[in-house]
Amino acid sequence: MITADDVLELPVAPRAPAGLRSLLPANSVAVSVVIPAKNAAAYLAETLASALMQGDVGEVIVVDDGSTDDTVAIVRAVRDPRLRLLHNDAAGVSAARNLGARHASGAWLLFLDADDRLRPGAVAALLSAARGAPRAILVYGDYNTIDGEGRQIGRRDLLKGRRKPSGDVLVQLTAGNFIVNGGIVLTRADAFRAVGGFDVSLRYCEDWHCWCRLAAIGEFAFAPKLLLDYRLHTSNTMNAAVRTPQDFLPAVARVFDDGLILARLPEGTANGLRQAAEIHLVTYSAMQAVRFGRYREAFAYLAMIGRLSLRSLPRAAIRVALARFGI
Repeated sequence: MITADDVLELPVAPRAPAGLRSLLPANSVAVSVVIPAKNAAAYLAETLASALMQGDVGEVIVVDDGSTDDTVAIVRAVRDPRLRLLHNDAAGVSAARNLGARHASGAWLLFLDADDRLRPGAVAALLSAARGAPRAILVYGDYNTIDGEGRQIGRRDLLKGRRKPSGDVLVQLTAGNFIVNGGIVLTRADAFRAVGGFDVSLRYCEDWHCWCRLAAIGEFAFAPKLLLDYRLHTSNTMNAAVRTPQDFLPAVARVFDDGLILARLPEGTANGLRQAAEIHLVTYSAMQAVRFGRYREAFAYLAMIGRLSLRSLPRAAIRVALARFGI
């Protein structure tokens, strides 16, 4: 059996039928930014400004998910013809993103959280990567982290030159979500719709599942630049202060019960990849716990990794230690 530690040496299966790829637009560069927002008044104005300043952004669609604060008023106060407001009636973040995507007119979609901010030139960098990889249906970059006040807390600039996977990435992606945040992603709109968008039954890691389905039908390309300020604070849904690895396991089950994904994985690898995904999510939980000073939980999660795979423990421990320094 392939183990979690053998993942990076796996071969890839044949590409999906060309009929799926024929749905994709070839030349258009218009980008639609979709922002789901629920009680996001504290940060939304900054987020909107960061999106509207980007070149090649044809529209910014805010989907209000039943806010009870000034979220809607903030959107209506912005005088820009590219800005649109939709209402989602508290159906959840995945439904909000899907609604925005259905109404989007751009050939490319970018899903930006309402408390994050795009860096200047982010969309241009992603489009440049897309032009250099015409077969790619998804292009992505990297991010740094900021706190609730907008101060930089991450030091991911120290990782300059780091390469993430490009091309056929399905095997690596099922082993763990190396993309992390939709605000660093451009995906072709027709491809997103072809795979059905985000699964509204998942509360967490729904983006990972969606990226895996996209990886099953097309290639990805990586742009090695910091494109996003990703805000970490106590209201983040992924914050380890309130989330545990158990919250993320339904997404693992969903990924490895998805026929589109399983049909593209090399034969006999699903069990090892599933274990790798579980280790990845437990490691992520430990990293977040360390970032917020919850060291007891972090050690408990590392012990969990040791029970899953002793070979994986040293690598996980290094990642957790680096997270303490914002890397």
